[in-house]
Amino acid sequence: MESRLAQLQGFLAESPSDPFLKYALTMEYVKLNNAIEARKGFEDLLLNHEDYVGTYYHFGKFLEAAGEKERALEVYEKGVSIAQSKRNFHAMGELKNAILMANGLLDEDE
Repeated sequence: MESRLAQLQGFLAESPSDPFLKYALTMEYVKLNNAIEARKGFEDLLLNHEDYVGTYYHFGKFLEAAGEKERALEVYEKGVSIAQSKRNFHAMGELKNAILMANGLLDEDE
């Protein structure tokens, strides 16, 4: 049986510019604790698929877990701007809450 990672890599080989596949592969690397490949995936998404809103929340959380709070906040802020421009108010709210949590102004369960 082919692993999920191998399946995603195969799909991406067929559609190398698909942001959803890049995102799915990046999240698989996160799940597998492969920080190097996960970071590469997130950076590629920000560089080449700036409008892919889902990237910002998860990359921010990844950065926070890596102890990079300032960069995480920059990513969240950029995500708020992108979400607002795309009128994705759900994502915008999640990103604003992530900013508040990162700054210690909101608890996870609020």
